[in-house]
Amino acid sequence: MGLNTRIIVHIMGLLLLCNGSFMLLAAFASGIYKDGATLDITLAAIVTMLFGVMAMFYTRGHKKEVKRKEGYIVVTLGWIVMSLSGSLPYIFSGAIPTVTNAFFETISGYTTTGASILDDIESLPKGILLWRSLTHWIGGMGIIVLAIAILPLLGIGGMQLFAAEAPGPGGDKLHPRITDTAKRLWLIYVGYTAAETILLKLAGMSFFDAINHSLATLSTGGFSTKNASVAFWNHEPLIQYIIILFMFLAGSNFVLSYFAFTGKVQRILKDEEFKYYSSFVVLFTLIVGLVVYFKANVPVSDFHPMVWGEAESAFRHGLFQVIAVVTTTGFVTADFTSWTPFLTVFFFGIMFLGGSAGSTAGGIKVMRHLLIIKNGLLEFKRTLHTNAIIPVRYNNKTVTEHIVYNIIAFFVLYMLLFIVGSLVLGFLGLDFVSAIGGSASSLGNVGPALGSLNPVSNYNSLPNAGKWWCAFLMLLGRLELFTVLILLTPYFWKKT
Repeated sequence: MGLNTRIIVHIMGLLLLCNGSFMLLAAFASGIYKDGATLDITLAAIVTMLFGVMAMFYTRGHKKEVKRKEGYIVVTLGWIVMSLSGSLPYIFSGAIPTVTNAFFETISGYTTTGASILDDIESLPKGILLWRSLTHWIGGMGIIVLAIAILPLLGIGGMQLFAAEAPGPGGDKLHPRITDTAKRLWLIYVGYTAAETILLKLAGMSFFDAINHSLATLSTGGFSTKNASVAFWNHEPLIQYIIILFMFLAGSNFVLSYFAFTGKVQRILKDEEFKYYSSFVVLFTLIVGLVVYFKANVPVSDFHPMVWGEAESAFRHGLFQVIAVVTTTGFVTADFTSWTPFLTVFFFGIMFLGGSAGSTAGGIKVMRHLLIIKNGLLEFKRTLHTNAIIPVRYNNKTVTEHIVYNIIAFFVLYMLLFIVGSLVLGFLGLDFVSAIGGSASSLGNVGPALGSLNPVSNYNSLPNAGKWWCAFLMLLGRLELFTVLILLTPYFWKKT
């Protein structure tokens, strides 16, 4: 049977309608602030929605069935279509006039990478800044998951899409029906966003800054409304602690948040990934905090007035940057690459960790690391007891060999892509440190990198080819490699 292309185009139309609706929200904010970009954003919304309506109208007689192949195409193509249409507000308003830069900024938003080409963020119209943050928020939980909550209205099942959206381990379901799962996850996502906005406002942020930073935090994106990122509030420790809390929540499995709200706290305490995720954050913070306090020659301007003492400031910045990198949020309170050579290498290393499975974070994910390590240690036993069947166990359950092989394949492929990514950036003229940093950060959806792409710089210095390459790496990382790469294999397109 061939591909059901009509359903693919129909879903693209639906996604464009959703995208256009969010643009109208940004246009509404633009009108309130009278920033001069209202008509431009509205026009972008109309164009986007018009294409969406046309796509849905001409495929209205589609066969309402999404199989696995269509699922993979919809997820990958959906992200590309969203990024292309999402570039229009930047181009129409002149905020980012070139197609390459506009697409880079947009796909960096949807993939929640947070890498930017903008030199002066604060000069942009507020409506454009809100749209920039919204691209994070839409991409955070996955525009496809949002579509799953809507598709039943059209008589379309969504299980195949969910499988393609989250192909890794950790597919705990909150409810037998995937649409109900999506709705519960989005309810938690929206609730956290609203809660952080209120807390940041109470802590001293303007409402506009609070909503933008909440959108970026819960999506683990990292776009800020300030040129200095969260370092702008280095004199406001409470603001930074609030962001730290929500970065931690966003980097943990959202299913665990659901368990917390339904009183199943024991499920959280017994979850292996959460225990290790929390332990890593504590351990890494102690290491970074101690090195910063005793060894790093940190400029006073990096930490601003050390309101609550030098020790608190060192550990706060250590905790903030550890969580920002581990969860791949990428917010910045200081240039961690200037702290010491040891910490530069250290932060480069934790770019490969990632948050929890089922979170909005990028990277390899803690669960995969755990299972790889467990399987590696069990190989010693298997070597001694060649006839014994010794399975990998996770949360007191046996993990099938298929999942273990899948995770090992993912890890090998991830590292291979990191090397290839670095080689391409090196070929395009980046120095060694910038090339490996840019590749690791783009593939892991982290944002800030090393060298010329360090936390207080941006990606504008990249040649155009480098920006397109990093955009491709961002997409690969956000969709967990296989979803995109399988489309490049010849046997995927063979008729079955």
